[in-house]
Order: sequence, then C-alpha cells, then structure tokens
Amino acid sequence: MSIPLSPSHPGRIRAWVLAARPQTLPAAVTPVVVGSAAALATGSFRWGPFIAALVAALLIQIGTNLANDYFDFRKGADTEERLGPTRVTQAGLLAPETVRNGMIATFGAAALIGVYLIVVGGWPILVIGVLSIAAGVLYTGGPWPLGYHGLGDLFTFIFFGIIAVTATAYLHAGTVPPLAWAASAPVAMLVTAIIVVNNLRDIATDRRASKRTLAVMIGARATRAEYALLVVGAFLAPPLLWIGGLTGPWVLLAWLAAPLAIAPLRTMLTAEGRALNPALKGTARLHLIFGLLLALGMVV
Repeated sequence: MSIPLSPSHPGRIRAWVLAARPQTLPAAVTPVVVGSAAALATGSFRWGPFIAALVAALLIQIGTNLANDYFDFRKGADTEERLGPTRVTQAGLLAPETVRNGMIATFGAAALIGVYLIVVGGWPILVIGVLSIAAGVLYTGGPWPLGYHGLGDLFTFIFFGIIAVTATAYLHAGTVPPLAWAASAPVAMLVTAIIVVNNLRDIATDRRASKRTLAVMIGARATRAEYALLVVGAFLAPPLLWIGGLTGPWVLLAWLAAPLAIAPLRTMLTAEGRALNPALKGTARLHLIFGLLLALGMVV
C-alpha cells in the first residue's frame, strides 16, 4: 500500500531527504578523503579540487540513489515486500516522474561542477566523469542494467572505489601516485561490502523480480563468504602499504576501526532478510571510519 504524502512543504522536504538516502553519503566522502590524503602524502594538495571533487562525488551518489529508486520501481524490483530502507517512489511519497527529474537535475549539477574539474585535470577527468554518471544511471537503468546482471559489485568496486580514489589524487597531483592506487583497494573492498549486504538481504525479492544480482547468482552462502573476504581484505591492506614502503607505520591507525567490523560480520554470517539492515548501517560506518583513519595514517 502506498503511503500518502502530506501536501505540506516540510513533508516534501522529508521525502527528498529519504530519496537522497543520507546514510549512503559517506560512501562518496571516503574515496575523496583517501585520494586527497594520498596526494598530500606525496607533496600535492589543492583545496579547490578537493572541495569540488567532494561535492561532485556527493551529487553522483545522490543521483545514483535517485536512479535506483526510480528504475527499480519501474522494473518491478521494489514492491510492498521490500525489506530495506524506504524507497520514496515505491512508497508513494514522490511521483516517479518527480524522482526521475530530480535524478537528471542532480547529475546535471555534478556535470556543471565537473566543468571546473575538467579544467583542472583535463580530458581524463572528462572521461571519468562521463563514465561515472553513466554507471550511476546504468546500474539499474537502461536496457541492460548492470545490477540486474550480476555486475553491480564489480562496477561499485571500480567506480566508487578504485576510480574515485585515484581520480581524486590525479586532480591534486596531475598523476596518480602508487600510494593512491594501493590505498584505493581497501576503500573499494569496503564500499563493495555495503552492496553485498544489500544484495544478500534482498535475494528472495530480487529473484522473484528477475533481478539477477551476484548474490542471486551465487547464493547466500557464497555471498556471506564474499562479504567476509572483502572486510578481511581491507584490513590486510594497511600493513601491506607499510611493508611495501609506500607509507609509514601510522597507516596501521586504520586497524582501530576493527571493532566496528565485528557486529556487521556476525550479522552477515547469521541473519537473513530485514534483520540484515543493521549490518548495512554498520558496514557504511565501518567504511567511513576506516577510510578516515587510513587517510590520517598516510599523512601523519
């Protein structure tokens, strides 16, 4: 049953906040912070590119959230059986066309900021920006949506992890230092882990909607193993950065985030369905805190 939206202005504001899914926004902040820290550690940092990259990343994340809200509803993946956080289109809080227009406007704003970033970074940033926006739309939209064909995990790893970190470093330095490449791996692992929680929770409903996520394709047991490997792999990265001579021992500060991994890991290994929602929030928090500590460790 759709939830009627109050015609009052505050009601619409709350609906747009829900649509933007603020709990997901740290996933956009962390790569920019880590990429900037890698640049600073190698002698390059500029405030202009940092702020512009941060705002553009947030807008792309919000645009992707709106795209998922709109396209999953249109394709029938979001129904009354939905187990995750409220989707405003499915819940009737905003009309589908309104969410679609919001998506277009948000990606358009990101593109406008991208003009400045292209001036700073040149054609590589143009290519990355176009591909990033395209990935945000095509994750659930288009004739062959990536998330419906088992490619969501891979594209999240690449675009919201590897590319987000290395492109940020490139904006500062005009090149990508080895530290940025290496530091992008754990960031990519943890942001992908967020998607894995989401997909494990929704295996049953996604299967009924013919949404073939990687979790649907490989099953719950392998999906739980994937999550564990991603989280453990992220924590193996800091000592490897130190041993490899890319940064100093302070990078081990990232291990202070380890206690935050315990509850999500336990939940992922034992829970099902809606009971996995706390693991979603916990993994997003882990991604942010780990990333901030990793960035601090690289610049100390």
